Amino acid sequence: MGVSILNIYVGNIAWGMTEDDLEAMFAEFGSVTSANIIADKYSGRSRGFGFVEMEDDAAAEAAIEALNETEQSGRAIRVNQAKPREDRD
Repeated sequence: MGVSILNIYVGNIAWGMTEDDLEAMFAEFGSVTSANIIADKYSGRSRGFGFVEMEDDAAAEAAIEALNETEQSGRAIRVNQAKPREDRD
């Protein structure tokens, strides 16, 4: 039986938020496997969204429910289950 890891999309995050901040926000709900903020490949600046992976589906669902549409660093973040990435031509 393999471990199910749930990938969570986090949007509208503050420019100053770090990956450590993002991980800490979700760690309150359970074990975080990874927390990544997507950066612009040219400027290195945050693109305002990221992804968090959590080991436990129930903890991930609780985090999504609790954090979606909450204010973090002055911005209302969007939190939901990430959709699989589609291949681009």
